[in-house]
Amino acid sequence: MDAKLSHEEFVKKAVVSLRKEGYKGIHTVYSGFNEAFKKYFEGENPVEATNKLATEGKIVIRPVKGGVMLYLPEEAPGGSDASQALKKMGLD
Repeated sequence: MDAKLSHEEFVKKAVVSLRKEGYKGIHTVYSGFNEAFKKYFEGENPVEATNKLATEGKIVIRPVKGGVMLYLPEEAPGGSDASQALKKMGLD
């Protein structure tokens, strides 16, 4: 294998490559991301790495049933659920 990707490069490549058609993000468990991350980075913790990238603004994490969704910042769903609901109701 050539030089390893950084955590950021790996995660961004995974989001683009593993997402299903019509979706902008990937589920860390159901897409196989967590296992692929552990294999590629020889047992490193994907949760720690993705949380660090989210803190740095490199990716966006949204909690969902059974895990989390990972998004590229420019493709992440905007605002909180409450904000979206109020906006749809015309009460923003």
